[in-house]
Amino acid sequence: MRDVAIVATAQRPSQIGTQLTSVELILPVVAEAVKNAGIQRQDVGFWCHGSCDYMSGQPFSFVAAVDAIGAWPPIVESHVEGDGALALYEAWVKLQTGECDIAVVFANGKTTSGPIDRILTLQADPYFVTPLWPGFDAMAALQARACLDAGVVTEEQMAEVAVRSRRDAKSNAVAHLKGDYTVDELLSGPYTTAPLRAHDCSVPVDGANAVVLAADDVARRLAKRPAWIRGIDHRIDTQRLGARSLTTSDSTRIAAEKAGVGRDKVDVAEIYAPYTHQELLLRSAMGLDATTTAINPSGGALVANPAMAAGLARFVEAAEAVFAGRADRAVAHSTSGPCLQQNLVCVMEGD
Repeated sequence: MRDVAIVATAQRPSQIGTQLTSVELILPVVAEAVKNAGIQRQDVGFWCHGSCDYMSGQPFSFVAAVDAIGAWPPIVESHVEGDGALALYEAWVKLQTGECDIAVVFANGKTTSGPIDRILTLQADPYFVTPLWPGFDAMAALQARACLDAGVVTEEQMAEVAVRSRRDAKSNAVAHLKGDYTVDELLSGPYTTAPLRAHDCSVPVDGANAVVLAADDVARRLAKRPAWIRGIDHRIDTQRLGARSLTTSDSTRIAAEKAGVGRDKVDVAEIYAPYTHQELLLRSAMGLDATTTAINPSGGALVANPAMAAGLARFVEAAEAVFAGRADRAVAHSTSGPCLQQNLVCVMEGD
């Protein structure tokens, strides 16, 4: 296996109701990531994009995104109909083949341009669930109720997650929702989709981000302290909500084991948890406990959730913690599908 690392990153501040096109969202972050890596576009051997056509309401809309990276001189590119974290996984595999040494991964999501709660329902079982149009919040609420009834989480613990996330977001320039709150203050609010309150649900925003991956000595040349990918794994639970437990996440547990999360102490964990109770489930599934120095120090997806880019944002934040020396060992996680159906876990380390 080749040593592969994230060597540069870029992401744009979160917005709501942006009038920018997808190309206008992507172009600045791709240019910034390439600049931060100290490379030229001609040096990139593979480009991989993560996005969702359903969010733009146009088939093959991702083809237009090529305008943001340019197709001349000829390029090798690919697209994942999903979060940019899955595009990163594809780029990592591409680098393992030895066909290139440098790859750029980018993602974008105009989450607030349409009814995202309804749009994401299209990820659910197409025969028994999607025709009912329950909405992602409603399905998450069913999961939260199952967890509360089983004693896996409490509403106080869920509120504590929101309090910490908003507080930590104060130091994150790209976060949207930030500030100091108390648990009692949040619990005094009304339910939005019982048993979920507003603070239990992530804030949809428009955003984009990009990372540069490099292999072996190329990575060592491009970065003073590369974020080496030491383990990465993706697992999927059944799409049928009634055929799996909603109070655990087996796919996360298996992916974390395969990626090697538990082999050593974790300094920083960036978890893609769109709902407060899901962070608690994910922490348990990955074995993250009091020995983990910081969980979602960026504030996480609760304070800024650009659909299809929020998972890659966790990689950006984890890698930047390694770059800066705030973490010798970091975990990045991404999820997709209803109630934590799919989960990707990655372990990064600094030299």
